[in-house]
Amino acid sequence: MRRARWVLAVGLATLGCSTGEGTGWVKSERLYVAECWNGPFDLEPTFFGANPFRQQLDIRVQRGDNLEEVSDGLSVLVTDVAQIREEHLGEELRVTLPRGVSPPGVPVRPDADPAKVSLSLYLNDTCHQQNSSLYALDGTITFRALFSGDPNEKDGGERLTEARFGAFFADPRDQGADGVVPEAKRSWVEGGFRFFFQRGQPAQPFP
Repeated sequence: MRRARWVLAVGLATLGCSTGEGTGWVKSERLYVAECWNGPFDLEPTFFGANPFRQQLDIRVQRGDNLEEVSDGLSVLVTDVAQIREEHLGEELRVTLPRGVSPPGVPVRPDADPAKVSLSLYLNDTCHQQNSSLYALDGTITFRALFSGDPNEKDGGERLTEARFGAFFADPRDQGADGVVPEAKRSWVEGGFRFFFQRGQPAQPFP
């Protein structure tokens, strides 16, 4: 499903053909990925893209402009874009697993005020033989600017996205019945990114 979203997106900066311009960093003093990585990590991203859909924005901060399935990167899913832009710029926003998502055996806990942002870190290049996706279980993100979500946006300032985050990442399947992941399997990851939305041509799905 994720691949289809990116292949059909017209809002990305020519996916697979050129690098989405921007600046950013994603680092951890100790990143843990079972059977793959346990130590310092620096993503060193070079590609920055955003895919708007209704009131959602799927942001990708990645090393290289290849498909997500064969790359290392950070995915940021933002819901309620308009509300964040109108009421919460410059504020720390809570990040958790996407609403309604829970690993097998762990009940979904009702949340009267679900987080509007979820983060996932994928190492599909570095750890291509393992399940390499980690998800932010707890943390915050602060947007100084957020793209309006209009692919035809003419105002350069409205196309800017700038944010900084810090969160504990882990494989949700390592959660116990109490919803807690053992400390040895949690990783504190920090980062930030700044880029302008660039509308590119849609990727061609057929040869």
